[in-house]
Amino acid sequence: MAVCVAVIAKENYPLYIRSVPTENELKFHYMVHTSLDVVDEKISAMGKALVDQRELYLGLLYPTEDYKVYGYVTNSRVKFVMVVDSSNTALRDNEIRSMFRKLHSSYTDVMCNPFYNPGDRIQSRAFDSMVTSMMIQVC
Repeated sequence: MAVCVAVIAKENYPLYIRSVPTENELKFHYMVHTSLDVVDEKISAMGKALVDQRELYLGLLYPTEDYKVYGYVTNSRVKFVMVVDSSNTALRDNEIRSMFRKLHSSYTDVMCNPFYNPGDRIQSRAFDSMVTSMMIQVC
């Protein structure tokens, strides 16, 4: 089960973060921000290979006792971070990859909105409902 989805700007500030309301939201903010160091390490390690292969999915960033944190980065260095409940063993890497592609597609729709100012927090109802359906779908 996905318990947190975050979109982080190129400058490492959150554009959007959504977590399961029953959980400790501050804990997920902390997990997302600590995962940014791992994302930066993976991006610098891949370097030019990331651009050449067009592989945007970073895979598992780090596991904790209760959760697994996955990462994805766009060509414009916007980062998507997803925290998944580790008890969900049925969730495969291909499913997480497709969830990130769906999230990236919805993010692109938000960016194409002429009324959205780049760099502002994402407050789109369509984007929010897509994230909610993605979190419910994984359950």
